Order: sequence, then C-alpha cells, then structure tokens
Amino acid sequence: MLKVGIAGIGFMGWIHWLAYQRIPGVQVAAICERDAKRLAGDWTDIQGNFGPPGEQVDLEGIATYEDLDELVQDEALDFIDICLPPSFHLPAIEAAAKAGKQVFCEKPLALNLKDCDLANQACLRGGVSLLVGHVLPFFPEYQIARQEIASGKYGDLLGGHFKRVISDPTWLTHFYDPNKVGGPLIDLHIHDAHLIRLLFGMPNEVTSIGRTRDSVVSYCDSVFRFADPKVCVSTCSGVINQQGRPFTHGFEIHLERATIHFEFAGFTDCGESMPLKILTSDGEVVRPTLENSDPLQGFISEITEVVHSINTGELSEILAGELARDAIEMCQAQSESVMTGQSITIRHD
Repeated sequence: MLKVGIAGIGFMGWIHWLAYQRIPGVQVAAICERDAKRLAGDWTDIQGNFGPPGEQVDLEGIATYEDLDELVQDEALDFIDICLPPSFHLPAIEAAAKAGKQVFCEKPLALNLKDCDLANQACLRGGVSLLVGHVLPFFPEYQIARQEIASGKYGDLLGGHFKRVISDPTWLTHFYDPNKVGGPLIDLHIHDAHLIRLLFGMPNEVTSIGRTRDSVVSYCDSVFRFADPKVCVSTCSGVINQQGRPFTHGFEIHLERATIHFEFAGFTDCGESMPLKILTSDGEVVRPTLENSDPLQGFISEITEVVHSINTGELSEILAGELARDAIEMCQAQSESVMTGQSITIRHD
C-alpha cells in the first residue's frame, strides 16, 4: 500500500483527496496545510468549477502538519502530492526530492522555464520521479481521441485546433500575477500546450496574436509550425469579459482519413455540448460511447497512472516532468510572440 502526503488543501487538494478514496493500493496518510480550520478537517469552504463542494472530513489516523519540511520528513510516506499555489511548486519539489520522496505535482510544473529546469534537476539529484498533474489526456473525450490516434486506423496526424476559454475569474486575486499564478497561458492554456506536445512533439516555431492585461497575455490565437510542413496546429485560449460563459473547451483533430471533433461550453444557465464524433473520409459519423461521465474520473485515471508509475518505476510518458517543462516553454514562446509581434523559434535538444 502506497502512502501519500498531500501538501495544500485547496480545491485541487480536495479533488485529489476524493480521487484517492476510489483508487486501490494508495492511501492518504498525511496532509500539510497552514489553515488551522482545514488542518482540523473543516473543508466546507472549498469550492470549484466542477465536482462536489468541500465537506467536513474525518482525519482520524492521518498525520497533520503545518510545515512542509515536517511532511516530507515523514518516513511513512512514499510520495508527496503537491497541490500548493504555482509559486510554491519549486521549493516544495526541491524539499520532497531532497528527502527522497517521489513527487506528484499539480500543473503547472512552475511559472517559468528556469524553475521547471531546476525542478527536474532536483528530482534527478534526489533519485526520485517527478510526475506532473496534466489531467486533460485522461478526460474521456481526450482519452478516446488519443486511443484513436495511436491505433493508426485513420492514418497519420495532420494537425488540429484546440480551444480553451473562460470568463474573467474575478474571485482569483492573483490570477494575472506572473509571479504567483501566471495568467491565462500558464494556468489555462497550459493544458492544451501539454496535449499538443504529447500528440505532435515539440514545435519549431509559434506565431501568436493577442491581448494583454497588466504584464501577461490575457487572450491569444496561435499557430504552431512543425518540422513536417503538412502538420498544421492552432489554438485559441484565454479570458473573455462576458461572465455568461464561464468555461469552454474542445478540439478538432485532423487525421488522413478522419476528423475527431468535440466541444463543451458552460453557460450560467446550463452546459451545452457537441459530443465527441469521428467524421470519416467515407462520410460516416461515428459517435463513441463514453463509459464514465463522472467529473472526477479523469483525476482517478491520472492518479492511477501515478500509482502505477511509482510502483513499477516506469516513468509515465504522459505525466513526465520533461513534458511539463516543454509545455511551459511553448507558453513562454507564445507570450513572447504576442509581446513582440514576431514569430518565435522554439528550441530542440
């Protein structure tokens, strides 16, 4: 039985807690939180944009710590699940790695490329794995799309368009602070940047146009160029000022003999969807059946992957720290392109 300590009991800490209750072979053995009320199990003030609201939680038998250093030194723990604000990710990763604990960190890995590299280096020095919680590939629509692509049934990937737009999150006081949350690209678009990196590899160049707020990009459209000139990938992501549409995401993925299409939009009065479809070159419309509509299922699948990786020592191809680092580099290049009005070359090692 693997034992995990959760650092940070906010919305994501709550969602991870719920997921752990439904995964065999892993147990939450400790939590770390500075808020005395939450450390005592009162999580009733936790709310998010999906899943159930927080509850009163029974922490009997679970170690509780106010200090991260005490958490990572707990000899009973096999890995640390970091659900802290992004600006605290690097020091938490370094502390866990130095203590010899495997690391599972919520996205984004860090707020900039330098800190991503330091995080990966710390885990390498500590001889521990670094897994980063990019959950999007585990959501049912995205999981099926990945499976269809990997099968080769419809030929090679030719490109796609990826969308992720929200209304202004006015309840997040530091959302546009590049040193605390990072703004829409780092907090929001990072999901699609990671997915593009996973599906297509690292692009050679990006051209972005967009709007800014304070010192960060608030909305942008981007076109990525790859070594294969046939591959065409574009994105739109960011914040709009119309509170009636709090969230939308979706994709249109092009293969040689099919297009995979999905879009969901949440509105203040309802949610509307264009369900997942595969449009084939011979005119067929295939409507895959989604086995599970539970909003927590993506996180259950993601953490199941974490448990498997730690148990087997096989680093997850989806959750690897280097992939998360590349997604940050893509976002930084997009931001630079918006700010300079120029196309930006993206490195290849």
